[in-house]
Amino acid sequence: MSELNDTYAERIRQARAHLETTRAAMARAEQDLAASKVKTRSRDRAVEVIIGPQGELAGLTFLDNKHQSMTGPQLASSVLEAAQRGRQEVAQRVMDTFRPLMAANPDVPGSRDIEVDWDRLFGPAFEGGRRAGGGSSSKDRLRDEIHEDPDDSGGRP
Repeated sequence: MSELNDTYAERIRQARAHLETTRAAMARAEQDLAASKVKTRSRDRAVEVIIGPQGELAGLTFLDNKHQSMTGPQLASSVLEAAQRGRQEVAQRVMDTFRPLMAANPDVPGSRDIEVDWDRLFGPAFEGGRRAGGGSSSKDRLRDEIHEDPDDSGGRP
């Protein structure tokens, strides 16, 4: 019986050590991400934006005076496109940083990866984790939910 208790005690020690290592890694990741910014340009190279760590627009530069020959809607489109690309990069960076930290603890039998709904977390700023590893879109989930809902209308249209 003592050997069994020693085995459990060792597993608990390993699980606690893994938890502390993960906590420290998450704190470092949060600190690193809080200080990061992303710089992106529009495809027409007329606009450059800086996106902050929470997806906020932190800087805007009109390059080579190209904006002077653009219509208002063209310029607005360039700004929005560059900002969207920057927000996607920020979201991807967050996912790439935290995904390894959410893996199951190998020292805890039956533990599972922590699942995150990246679409819900980042909203329309990110085109879902599909670029980086799959997942269904919110439209697909809604379609599935509608399909799976029981008909509670009692046969009425």
